[in-house]
Amino acid sequence: MKQRCSRISDGVLDAIGCTPLIRFNSFLGQNSIDLLVKLESSNPGGSAKDRPAFRMIQEAIRRGDIGSESTIIESSSGNMGIGLAQACRYYGLRFICVVDPRAQSQNLSIIKALGGQIEMVSDPLHGDFLAARIARVCKLLEEDPNSYWPNQYANSDNPRSHYDGTIREIDEALDGDFDVLLVATSSTGTAQGCRDYLRHRGRDTEVIAVDSIGSALFGGSPGTRRIPGLGAGKIPKLAMGQSFDQIERVTDLECVVGCRRVADREAMLVGGSAGGVLMTVGRLQYQLEGKRCVAVLHDSGERYLDTVFNDQWVEQSLGCSSNRLAELVQSDSFLVDREVCKR
Repeated sequence: MKQRCSRISDGVLDAIGCTPLIRFNSFLGQNSIDLLVKLESSNPGGSAKDRPAFRMIQEAIRRGDIGSESTIIESSSGNMGIGLAQACRYYGLRFICVVDPRAQSQNLSIIKALGGQIEMVSDPLHGDFLAARIARVCKLLEEDPNSYWPNQYANSDNPRSHYDGTIREIDEALDGDFDVLLVATSSTGTAQGCRDYLRHRGRDTEVIAVDSIGSALFGGSPGTRRIPGLGAGKIPKLAMGQSFDQIERVTDLECVVGCRRVADREAMLVGGSAGGVLMTVGRLQYQLEGKRCVAVLHDSGERYLDTVFNDQWVEQSLGCSSNRLAELVQSDSFLVDREVCKR
């Protein structure tokens, strides 16, 4: 077995990045597509959000926007909250994370274990939890004059962290030799940073943004979404006017099926949005035939054991029985019925 040695990182934040690229040999059930995945769960905080969390705090400190007595306040569905809790604990800063009931309980426990304070928003604002979270953030900012909002939804350091990190690592590892990049979208920070880097490098790589059905992004209609970190109920400032080579939408159930198939066929637990991205590759396999595709997988399935990997949750939340779910996972088709499938 090959052993890989690496440099010694100077603290946990210095260990962010350099995540592995892994070839998936079995997920698609055929080899006409060279499918590689960027495993962002290997970051020390467990997700791609470690990168912008560190970058936003580091740059705010450098500019003098944050001092030793500052309180950092941010809205998050979970992973950004963990990344910020980690960065704030490292720098000795107080952190308040505003969440809603869709946040994974394990993520909240991790934030609290890292010293973060949880502020729960119980009711949506005009039908939207993100709007309610932002409103709470603004209220907390007014109450504490020494507070700072990184604002992942508008902060250019968000996409810049992926420009300098995620996509640069992919591009350098493959010497620019890849045809398609697929990225899940929410704030659109990852997709933007990756697209901008590829364009500035003169790469012909197609960037496919994967969004959720029920998301307001890219002209979509807001609706119920149960997979956190994918899509948005309102359009963040970062996402305004953004375009990508192709937009593909997935359902919550498709995300679940994708995650279950990865566990079954690749012996790996991936997060909800990653399942949706990979199902998109399968659905587009005829378009992508003969190409090398890279999928950015934002986090690990370990944070979804009570939801995506829980049959009872899937049946209660998505209306899909355990028997029908098992059939979908074992199927060779990537075209999941988008109607309620309980039986």
